[in-house]
Amino acid sequence: MRMGQYISMATVSLEQIRKVYPNGHVGVDDASFEIANGELLVLVGPSGCGKTTLLRMIAGLESISSGTLRIDGRIVNDVAPKDRDIAMVFQNYALYPHMTVAQNLGFGLQLRGKPKDDIERRVREAAHLLELEHRLDAKPAALSGGQRQRVALGRALVREPKVFLLDEPLSNLDARLRLTMRVEIARLHRRLGTTTIYVTHDQVEAMTLGERIVVLDGGRIQQIDTPMRLYDKPVNLFVAGFLGSPAMNLLRGKLHREHGWQLVMPHAVLPLGELPAQATALEAWCDREIVLGVRPEDLQPVVAQAGALAATLEVIEPVGNEVFLNLRFGDKAIVSRVPPQQLPAPCSSLHLGFNAARLHFFDADSGLRIT
Repeated sequence: MRMGQYISMATVSLEQIRKVYPNGHVGVDDASFEIANGELLVLVGPSGCGKTTLLRMIAGLESISSGTLRIDGRIVNDVAPKDRDIAMVFQNYALYPHMTVAQNLGFGLQLRGKPKDDIERRVREAAHLLELEHRLDAKPAALSGGQRQRVALGRALVREPKVFLLDEPLSNLDARLRLTMRVEIARLHRRLGTTTIYVTHDQVEAMTLGERIVVLDGGRIQQIDTPMRLYDKPVNLFVAGFLGSPAMNLLRGKLHREHGWQLVMPHAVLPLGELPAQATALEAWCDREIVLGVRPEDLQPVVAQAGALAATLEVIEPVGNEVFLNLRFGDKAIVSRVPPQQLPAPCSSLHLGFNAARLHFFDADSGLRIT
């Protein structure tokens, strides 16, 4: 395979990028980060958070209100999309229905006046890379959803761009195909090493694909880090609640110290023990409102004991290799993730233990992590 030899890499740098629409709505506010040569960076967040707007500004499809955008060191704020040396894959495949796979793959190169033998070479190499050789004469209507998505990827691939931009490319596929295509995209990036920016609202996609992840909400960057750092050390309540499936359990109450730390909630008291690792940081929050976070996998059934959380089991969700326990603690719904095991019937009382070192603490007012 020669294609990887032809694809160049580039850095992408954003400095205080802002997008303000004519009605005054701020779509993206003060976005600053750099994507390294060959990195696969994921932009993730809920619908309307600004991730696609940010990607479209990088592509040149959306104007930049203020700030500086550089691709490979060159300022491209006012450079036309066709001159940025990028290739974009959209959520809808946008294939030409009257053209074959080979014609769809090579059409963009034809428009750019590339020599016929160069087009044929690139199309052949992309088809081999994406396992589409046997479908080159087929039209899109005869392809599966996964094959159409691969043709859309191949059409970007033959351009041999410096930067790939992918805007929710898997959202139209069913769950099984999404998993398959996710693996294919990761494998493709590893082979080619092209700088790639990937947009998704799916946090599982973000965690499994991204070398680093940019978490956005309300047009602002919340945190940029590796997947496991984001999971283990979320900087605020939004990141804590957004990343993880099931989501982190968040319990609001007053932090109190009496024979060890306690979280005093409106309808329950949760004993926390001594918390040696966090005790110094928590002293300033004694008798103040905080939010305690605990991941479902860090909440495990135990024999009744001092310090355990006593909850009512409401719904059991077995999903094969693990079981989700939906419980009620005071007036709060909480979730525990456990291995398959013998469990009491719904409506039973269940005691849950937790590792104090795995607890997360947040300022209830600002939402920021207490470190």
